[in-house]
Amino acid sequence: MLASRISRLGARVLKDLAKGQTAIASRPTYLHASCSRFQSLRHQLFCRTAASEAHKEGNQEQETINVTFVDKDGEEKHIKVPVGMSMLEAAHENDIELEGACEGSLACSTCHVIVMGVDYYNKLEDPTDEENDMLDLAFGLTETSRLGCQVIAKPELDGIRLALPAATRNFAVDGYKPKPH
Repeated sequence: MLASRISRLGARVLKDLAKGQTAIASRPTYLHASCSRFQSLRHQLFCRTAASEAHKEGNQEQETINVTFVDKDGEEKHIKVPVGMSMLEAAHENDIELEGACEGSLACSTCHVIVMGVDYYNKLEDPTDEENDMLDLAFGLTETSRLGCQVIAKPELDGIRLALPAATRNFAVDGYKPKPH
C-alpha cells in the first residue's frame, strides 16, 4: 500500500514537472494528509485502545469480561474489563500495582503477569519474539507468564485470573514506581 502511494506521488510530481509546474505545491497537501492519518493510527495503537476510549466516554454499552488480579500477598481484586483493552490499562484504571514502565511499548518486563490456568493461557495469541525477549528479563518467569500490555481482553477470556509476581525488574530506574496516567 505504501509503495502504491509513493508511486502515485512520483507520478503526480512527473506530471506537474511536464506541465511546467513545480511539484512542491502538491507535496505538502499529500504529506499533511499522510501525517494526520499516521498520527491518528499512532494514537489508536499506542495511547489507548479504541475500546478503552469508548468505555471512558460512556456513549455506548461495552461488552466486558471479568478479570481477577491476585497480588503478591494473595489478595484478589475482581474487575470488569472492556473487550479490546489490555490488562495493563485495566490494572492502571483500577489502581492495581502493575507498573508498565514503558507504557506498553514492549521495551520492559514490568507489566509481567502470570496467567493462572493453562486453559486461559492457551486461549491467548502466541507471544511475539519481542514479547519473549522482554519476558526473558522478567522476575519470577513461569510457563504461563505474559506481559500485561500484550494480553487483550476478549470474550473467551472471561473469568481469567492473573497473578502479579512478587517483584519486577526495571533496569532503567530500579525501585521507582511511576504513577499511571
